[in-house]
Amino acid sequence: MDQLRTLLAVHEAGTALGAARLLGREQSSVQKQLDTLNRNFGTLCGEPLVVKRGRSQNVLFTATGESLAGLARGTLEDWREGLYDCRRRLGSRLCVGSTRYILGFLLNAVELVTAEFDRRGVELKVEHVRTRDLLERLDAKELDLVCGSVLTTAGHDSRLDGFEVMEWRRSGLSLVTNLDAEELPGPSVPVSELPRLPLAVSADGLIPGFLRGWFGARYRQELHIAAEIDTVSYGLELLSSGVLSGCVLVTEGIGDAVADGRIRAGAGLRTLELTDGIGPELEVLIGVFVRAGERTAQDAGHPLNVLWGALAAENARWRSVMRKERPGR
Repeated sequence: MDQLRTLLAVHEAGTALGAARLLGREQSSVQKQLDTLNRNFGTLCGEPLVVKRGRSQNVLFTATGESLAGLARGTLEDWREGLYDCRRRLGSRLCVGSTRYILGFLLNAVELVTAEFDRRGVELKVEHVRTRDLLERLDAKELDLVCGSVLTTAGHDSRLDGFEVMEWRRSGLSLVTNLDAEELPGPSVPVSELPRLPLAVSADGLIPGFLRGWFGARYRQELHIAAEIDTVSYGLELLSSGVLSGCVLVTEGIGDAVADGRIRAGAGLRTLELTDGIGPELEVLIGVFVRAGERTAQDAGHPLNVLWGALAAENARWRSVMRKERPGR
C-alpha cells in the first residue's frame, strides 16, 4: 500500500523529489521504492513503470505505469472508504460539515457532547462546507452530517429523498440596501422590482439558484449586477462603505441579523422583505442533513445519534428564543 501511495505521489508531482515533499519523506526513500516497483514490474510485465529523463525533467510514465497508477488510485480509495465505513460503524470517528452562518448552531451542540466524546475516544472532525457542495459531499460519504442551507421548492423536493432532514427553518430572501426610503420604500419589495435595482450578487450558491428560477439561465442579462461578490460580508461592506449604492440579496436569517445589529458589516443598512410573486415558489431550507437510514442503522448511543440529539436540543432552544423575541414569526 505504501509503495502504491508513493507511485501516485510521483505520478502527481512528476519527480521523486516532488513526491518526497508531498509525502513529507526523504527523496532517497521515495527513489528506493520507485526503483523497487520499476524492477519488479519490469520482470512481471516486460516494461518498467517509469523512465527517467534529463535533469530537472519529470519522469515519463509508460503505458504499464499509467495503468498501474489508475489501479492504485482506485485500490487506495476503496481501502480508505472501507476503513471510514468501519470507523463510522464502530463510532470512533465522525466527520461533520457546516456552512459559515450555521457554524454557531453546530458548535453550541458540539459543546454538549464534547465531554462524552472525549471520554469514549470519539474523533470529531468539523469542516467548512460550501452550500453548493453540501448534499454532494454528504452523498459521497465525505461527511457523516452537515448543517447548512439548500435551495428547495415549496412542498416535496425529490432531491432530498436520499437524506434525513432535521428542519430548522424555511424562508425566502431579504434585500439589504443602503438606498434611502424615497428611492426604495419598504417594508417589502416584489421580485419583479429587482431588474431596476443595482445588485451585488455572488457567482454561486443559493442566491444564483433563486435568480435562475425567477429569471431563467440568462438572469445576468435581465438584472443590473453592479458587483460580483464571493461572500455576503463583502457585499455588506461594499454597501456600508458607500462604494456601492444598491442592494445585496441575502437569506431571511441573515437579513434579520442585519436588522438586529448582529452583523457588524451591516451597520446602518436597511433590511426589506423580498416578496415572491413570479414563481416558481422557491425556499431556503436550513437544517441538519444525514444520509437516509444512517441513523436508524445505529443504536441510540452511536456518536451520530448523540450529536443529532444535541442538535435537536439546540434547535428547540433557538425556536424558544425566537418565539420570545419575535412573537408570531
